[in-house]
Amino acid sequence: MNVLGIEGTAWNLSVAIVNEEEVVAIVNDPYSPKEGGIHPREASQHHAEKMPSLIKAIFERFPKEKIDAIAFSQGPGLGPCLRVVATASRLLSLKLNKPLIGVNHCLAHVEVGRWKTKAENPVALYVSGGNSQIIARRGNRYRVFGETLDIGIGNALDKLARSFGLSHPGGPKIEKLAKEGKKYYPLPYVVKGMDFSFSGMVTAAQKLKNKAKIEDIAFSFQETAFAMLTEVTERALAYLGYNEVLLVGGVGVNKRLQEMIDKMCEDRGARLYVPPSELMGDNGAMIAYTGLLMLKHDYRTSIDESHVRSNFRIEEVEVRW
Repeated sequence: MNVLGIEGTAWNLSVAIVNEEEVVAIVNDPYSPKEGGIHPREASQHHAEKMPSLIKAIFERFPKEKIDAIAFSQGPGLGPCLRVVATASRLLSLKLNKPLIGVNHCLAHVEVGRWKTKAENPVALYVSGGNSQIIARRGNRYRVFGETLDIGIGNALDKLARSFGLSHPGGPKIEKLAKEGKKYYPLPYVVKGMDFSFSGMVTAAQKLKNKAKIEDIAFSFQETAFAMLTEVTERALAYLGYNEVLLVGGVGVNKRLQEMIDKMCEDRGARLYVPPSELMGDNGAMIAYTGLLMLKHDYRTSIDESHVRSNFRIEEVEVRW
């Protein structure tokens, strides 16, 4: 089976086709704000303008007649962006007379990671711009065992980068600066049970701007934030008795975060799985692959049920596979 997936929950618009063996084709056209962070209205306008050319490009690589279903990111995400994706997906479903499948964005990150790494039953550390969660499967649902109480780690990195005058996305730029940092400045370490918080750390780091080198601030921020994430991931691993950790989401490409999680796994006799970097950020392939799993297990989304869900939780999805 071949499933077309459309991702557009935030800044990246991506369309892909996958089958059970591989990513057949993928095209991306990310929104890049001229200044500041992501503006939902401007991002949605970008998606609406670029959607036709991406659909055309994907069908130039793969015949539309061989598509078996249309999958789309139903949520969570930015409402205006989600609506553009849902509208395009409904149109394709009706025009091609193929089933429509609404996919949970968070679930898609986990499932594409499991697909490409062959991880069986991991604790997933999901770290992106809008989300930071510790996820693991219990029974027929994924459960969130810990999460941010305010903003995602990617959002926190972007905010810090903007205060330095750096453009979006800020995470890779902070990582590059941190490699040159040598002095550690204590920052608020906020872990409450299994949950964590980043806003206070961002504010404290910004206040260091006139007192410390930018490289040392970036270094201190990464070390503190990633230690928090590592602590909570380790606690979930110990509680569940699992021996696999899967790192997913755009921030997961950060090499320092990978090092810290890998060291923790080594100490606990567990194994870290990291998907290919091109499938860690938001992408259409993860939506298409999860849609493929859902199609094989009799999931369908009617037009009436295809409304966007900005706060769609991963726990709400029954996992039949």
